Amino acid sequence: MRKPQIDYAAVFQALPGMVALLTPELVYADANDDFLRLAGRTRDQLLGRYIFDVFPENPNDPAAAGMRETRESMLRVVATGERDTMALIRYDIEDAERPGHWQEHYWSPVNAPVLGADGQVALVVHRVEEVTELIRARGGPGSDSRARVLEAELYTRARELQEVNERLRQAHTREREVALTLQAAMLPAPSPLGHHRAAVRYRPAIGALNVCGDWYDLVELPGDRITVAVGDVVGHGLGAACVMGQLRSALSATARVAQGPAQALEALGLYALSVDGAESTTVVKAFIDWESHTITYSSAGHPPPALLHPDGTVTFLDQATDPPLGARPEHVRRPQASTPFTEGATLALYTDGLVERRHEDIDTGLARLADSLTRHRKSEPEPLADALLADLLPSTGTADDTALVVIRL
Repeated sequence: MRKPQIDYAAVFQALPGMVALLTPELVYADANDDFLRLAGRTRDQLLGRYIFDVFPENPNDPAAAGMRETRESMLRVVATGERDTMALIRYDIEDAERPGHWQEHYWSPVNAPVLGADGQVALVVHRVEEVTELIRARGGPGSDSRARVLEAELYTRARELQEVNERLRQAHTREREVALTLQAAMLPAPSPLGHHRAAVRYRPAIGALNVCGDWYDLVELPGDRITVAVGDVVGHGLGAACVMGQLRSALSATARVAQGPAQALEALGLYALSVDGAESTTVVKAFIDWESHTITYSSAGHPPPALLHPDGTVTFLDQATDPPLGARPEHVRRPQASTPFTEGATLALYTDGLVERRHEDIDTGLARLADSLTRHRKSEPEPLADALLADLLPSTGTADDTALVVIRL
């Protein structure tokens, strides 16, 4: 059976109901026929213009909030890449033929993202149900009072829902600020590692709750050695930040007396059994010895460190990977492996926020990381860390936080 040829542009124009497409800057890219008809605007009056230049707020209504709420909803879609369903709003429209005359309108909007090939929001679909006639419905004799009650009830419940949503967002924002402050206090400040050069970065997630599970740690050891770790706690918010602080401190202390990374992770795994919320935490630990030019590492379910060689090739250290902390009911010795390095090489440890993307195989993210490392191989750790974040993180942010450590070997 031959696949039908579908004219999607024609389908868009014929959609029953108001639908418009906007750029991430909230400029009209297209609108279907119902949108133009019900909004009282021509295509030339919309396309290429900023939405709130076309539809400003009614200056005669001091309680008007339709423009602000619509803008916040659309910006959330652009920032998160997630659909945002709004409560019923009143958003009056100025008569295009009679400037200064405003028509009362009630709308039920939904804003949804259209993602581009790079995973970023390329368009915002703005679908609107015009419910003005329902709200202002009038029946036969004797029904006017009931219609007014219905109108008031619907609008009041919608406003209450919108206010509850706003309070929740404000509470999430406060929790995010507290969690970030707590995390900043617990993560070690960058400090010199003898004569070695290193850079650390942390980027929080864009969501109010999706923050504070990632950490990093660097410790100087006797001799010309250091140990470095990067970890990721399952969970978000204040709870994850507290668990992160406990695990980071425990591993940092253990690394100073352990014989190697596997032994350090074994001790951390036993400790994690007594910490609520620590199960399924992933972490990678590496010991770097400049005298023997050797990296010894062990991973508990974490993405593999990337070793950038001076010639631009990249090796992923994936020969000593075991399940995350608390994944086994009994204690089992963890594996470790060693690999040599040459002077001028670079080691990058990171959390999954740097390489994992929804609907994408992890190998694609690792290949993207390798390519970025190769292209910037001559950069020092500080500019290299910035380049990796710029290359690999979407400009709109990600739904997971990201920790990164770059060390010149």
